[in-house]
Amino acid sequence: MTILPLGDQAVLAYCADEESALRLAAAVRSWSDPWLVDVVSAYTTVAVFFDLRLSRWQEVADRLRHVGAGTAQECQEPGQRHEIPCCYELGPDLERVAKTTGLTADEVIALHTQTEYTVYAIGFSPGFPYLGYLPPPLCGVPRLPQPRLRVEAGSVGLTGRQTGIYPEPRPGGWNLIGRTPLQLVDVVDGYFPLRTGDRVRFVRIDEAAFRRLLGERLPGAPRPLPIRGCRPGFQTGEDAAVERD
Repeated sequence: MTILPLGDQAVLAYCADEESALRLAAAVRSWSDPWLVDVVSAYTTVAVFFDLRLSRWQEVADRLRHVGAGTAQECQEPGQRHEIPCCYELGPDLERVAKTTGLTADEVIALHTQTEYTVYAIGFSPGFPYLGYLPPPLCGVPRLPQPRLRVEAGSVGLTGRQTGIYPEPRPGGWNLIGRTPLQLVDVVDGYFPLRTGDRVRFVRIDEAAFRRLLGERLPGAPRPLPIRGCRPGFQTGEDAAVERD
């Protein structure tokens, strides 16, 4: 693990892989130190933000170095598992993905629904989950040549090795293969049910079910933000990330 300063009020830890980063983030979130402000996990990195009045980056870095893989594993709280309904008939790029991968549309859907994905980062827009990784036959589909100016909320897209969900209307260049009827973000009341480390599996539904479920929230009450210093309405600093492949 490599640890570097991130400005004067945070340290950035580079871990060996994504699972190590998730374990480390879970371990740090279990600390009760008064200087701990925020923890941001994204792929193989973990940023730990601290109160400069109560600590310094070297002290925080030293604390992180003492958190071995075993300790992090013991402290990890397993991410929640979610089943998210998806209507693939509402995916305008499904045929494009099928043609690019050499599969049929039904084979694309079968592969997409058979895989359990991990939320490795939240970014681009509030609550956008970066889910990895796609099964090999679905990997390598490039972004659209021209991004759409508006992607509807709930659209499920993929590109490269990842899939994701647009929680709010946004411009976007991912290939849209379906749409979920669920509401996955409400900035005003701080509703952000998906967190890094959570597991997601898509469940195929038809258009009738889509209309019936439209606007419902993900089952289960939203969890409180784990770090007391987080800004209201956001999980962590992850919402500042940009859309990436």
